[in-house]
Amino acid sequence: MNQQTNETRFVVCINNQDYPVSLELRKIYQVIPDNRAAEHQLIRVIDESNEDYLYPAAYFVPIELPKAAAKAFSS
Repeated sequence: MNQQTNETRFVVCINNQDYPVSLELRKIYQVIPDNRAAEHQLIRVIDESNEDYLYPAAYFVPIELPKAAAKAFSS
């Protein structure tokens, strides 16, 4: 998850073991680029509080959305 891109990226949650209130399994989350966090195997996502927080990168799998879906998620 260390790639840098101008496009909005998304991930799906595959583990919420330590964060059941903040993350929902099988839900799509928007990624906020954070290279420093990635160096520590963390990923910054907008969670259920509608704020961005750091979580273990292993809790997510990157996905590619169709452009129309990505636009809908980004607004």
